[in-house]
Formats: sequence, structure tokens, C-alpha cells
Amino acid sequence: MRALFPGSFAPVTQGHQDILRRAALLFDEVVVCVMFNANKTGRFPVTAGWTSCAAATELSNVTVDSHTGGLLVDYCSRAGIDVVIRGVRGVPDLEYEMPMARMNHELAGVETAFIAADPALAHISSTLVTAMS
Repeated sequence: MRALFPGSFAPVTQGHQDILRRAALLFDEVVVCVMFNANKTGRFPVTAGWTSCAAATELSNVTVDSHTGGLLVDYCSRAGIDVVIRGVRGVPDLEYEMPMARMNHELAGVETAFIAADPALAHISSTLVTAMS
């Protein structure tokens, strides 16, 4: 089964890498997709996120792509992906992700697999890493 691990990855964190490694054990193939979100103003352009994801993945069943327009489920339909992977650090992340998971399922039958963050990494976010650099 093919799964999608989407995000802005601006920048890629140890938390992202942990979720990706664990997802690669669960699915036949994982596509990391660097998404452009006009509402997020990161310090890194999409190409930088794509490059850092490519460098971060040395797993044989992981590929990296990017998507700059349209809905996530449109990408899933084009790429033949049935599952979206989302890492969650706690209840606030889950509350944020659940409406999107429901909508992805309603629009295109795309399921969402939530992977709980490693407690040792749960405090890490791209926003925090960017603010500290």
C-alpha cells in the first residue's frame, strides 16, 4: 500500500524523520510530498524543503515529490495513494487534523493514519526550530 507523508517541512525536523522512518515500516511505499501552503510564511522555499527531505531520506521505500497547487486529495488521486500519514504530538494536533481527515475521506475516500510522536521528540516543531535559528 502506498502512503503519503505531506508537509511544508520548513525545515525537516527530527520529529519528521522519526515519523517517516516508522511509516516506512508500516507501508510498502511512502511518498514524502513537500506541500506549498500560501497561508504559511516560512523562511524556506518549497525547493529547499524538497531538497532537505531528499537528503533526509535514505530509506529504500521512500520517494520525495512536491505539490504546489490544488487539494491534497487531488495529488493522492493522481498518484494512486489511499492513505495520508500525519504525525501527532498531542491532543491539539489531533483536534487540528481530525476535520481534515474527515474531509479527505468524504471527498476522495482517502484514509488518514495518525502516528503518535516519540515523547522524546514531541516538543519539536518546524516553527520552533525556525524561531531558534
